[in-house]
Amino acid sequence: MKRILRFVLIIAVAYGLYTAYSLWTYGEEEDIPKADAAIVLGAAQWNGKPSPVFKGRLKQGIELYKQGKVNYLVFTGGVSKNAASSEAEVGKMYALDQGVPIEDILIEDKSLVTEDNLVNAQEVAKGQGIDSYLLVSDQFHLKRAVGVARSKGMDVTGVPTKYSAYESLETKLPFFLREWAYLMGYQLTRLF
Repeated sequence: MKRILRFVLIIAVAYGLYTAYSLWTYGEEEDIPKADAAIVLGAAQWNGKPSPVFKGRLKQGIELYKQGKVNYLVFTGGVSKNAASSEAEVGKMYALDQGVPIEDILIEDKSLVTEDNLVNAQEVAKGQGIDSYLLVSDQFHLKRAVGVARSKGMDVTGVPTKYSAYESLETKLPFFLREWAYLMGYQLTRLF
């Protein structure tokens, strides 16, 4: 019995370490392909302005658009408690201020969690004949988000924002640990 427990413990530790490493390095040094649209995952907005986290994601999505990597930007995020407007609407206004034409902007403003953001964004994008996506978020959030998107049949490549508000170890570590737990929970749920 001790051998079995030891074996299970070794497997669990190895899985945890592998998952941590793959999360920490996800999206580094990857070539970014062209796609029909970039889905920019929402984050908090403050009184109609993007939070630093959301602004970093928006800047990356707009950069992809201006580089010709995508033809459309899809902003996600509903209205959180006591918010004046949706995250998606704030993203849209920010992009318009950066010179993105309104006809190239789509919004999904009904949901506040990653899975719903992706399902609803795909539904919105279908009306424009969009089939392939670049998914923009912070690096530690991206691996799980891409996994969710692919499980929904989406042709997606993750693009971590290089403008992340999570710059210091003090801000990175709590975000990493939270996403590590979410990723392992997501993977184990899919496995069982």
